[in-house]
Amino acid sequence: MVGACRVMGRSGDRILAAAAVVAVAVFAAVISYSHIYDLARKHGGQSGIAPRLLPLSVDGLILAASLVMLHDARSGRRPAVLARCMLALGVLATVAANVAYGAAYGLAGAVIWAWPAVAFIGAAEMVMGMVRRAGPGGPAPVPDAPVPHPDAERVFASAIAAGSVPALKEIRAELRIGQDRARRVQAYLRTLASA
Repeated sequence: MVGACRVMGRSGDRILAAAAVVAVAVFAAVISYSHIYDLARKHGGQSGIAPRLLPLSVDGLILAASLVMLHDARSGRRPAVLARCMLALGVLATVAANVAYGAAYGLAGAVIWAWPAVAFIGAAEMVMGMVRRAGPGGPAPVPDAPVPHPDAERVFASAIAAGSVPALKEIRAELRIGQDRARRVQAYLRTLASA
């Protein structure tokens, strides 16, 4: 296995890591789904489709909030307060439901059955982190190279060649990024133009 990883290189490492994390997320989501579904059926006083959809609304909220925060990060904006709040509520709800399910088996049961919720949340956030670090144009830049946007050099190649640096407004419009990230791109372009 180690030899196969060496042969595949960085790209293979990313693929293996993503596959492992997604597998854990799926396993944990299925277990968490069954716990919340059982609780909804037994204690929610509902039958039919409602108890089947409830688990999807809980764990789906975590995924939806994470995706909104990913979009904000890729756009160079701070994560929306609502997305952060919904992520926190989703985390609390799924952990509480899984703990409640296990509580019927005592303290050990509560701790054991809390694990699927924790594993799902952790795996989902690891996947989002991998995507976030990969950036909009593919793999993440080498950590030593301070490239604030993977397309900046290509998009503004003619300005750099002329020794000029585009205005923040132009950078924001062309790269569709926020003010803070546009400042970092402008500083990066300034170093390229002066080289």
